[in-house]
Amino acid sequence: MVYVFLADGFEVIEALAPVDMMKRAGIDVKTVGVTGKNVTASCGVTVTSDMTIDEFNFYDVEAVVLPGGMPGTLNLENNDAVQNAIDNAKNTNAFICAICAAPSILGHKGLLNGKNAVCFPGFENALEGALLSDEYVVTDGQFITAKGAGVCIDFGLEIVKQLKGGEVSDEVRKSIQSR
Repeated sequence: MVYVFLADGFEVIEALAPVDMMKRAGIDVKTVGVTGKNVTASCGVTVTSDMTIDEFNFYDVEAVVLPGGMPGTLNLENNDAVQNAIDNAKNTNAFICAICAAPSILGHKGLLNGKNAVCFPGFENALEGALLSDEYVVTDGQFITAKGAGVCIDFGLEIVKQLKGGEVSDEVRKSIQSR
């Protein structure tokens, strides 16, 4: 199962575009409301999550996804259950995926030390020890990072590629008329 964590102030397309790509690929994915069942995005749109953080299952995790946005990224980082989910994913070799400002959470934990990674411009200093890339979406081992909202479909397709293979990712890309 893939879990996408939503906290008040998240960037809506950075969360839901990857969810859409994964669903199209047949991946089991659930949104997890960190600040309640109904979560309000940075743009004011309210999304009803599939479950709350209290219902999250630490034992069936293929990947965790951390969308950016402010103050959503800070709300994710300051939540103990999200921190535990990241630690669990790290320890079980599940994918840890973060976009925009959210890679800063991984940087603050020291998880990107020596890893190729990207983030939204201005957050590079938070990626402590990371090898910063000029790419828009980067995979290094179990970590998938992306620069921001403009590449959220590519971010979602990279998650699909890592979980289901390049052929499935390419099929989804073609089906949505993406380059």
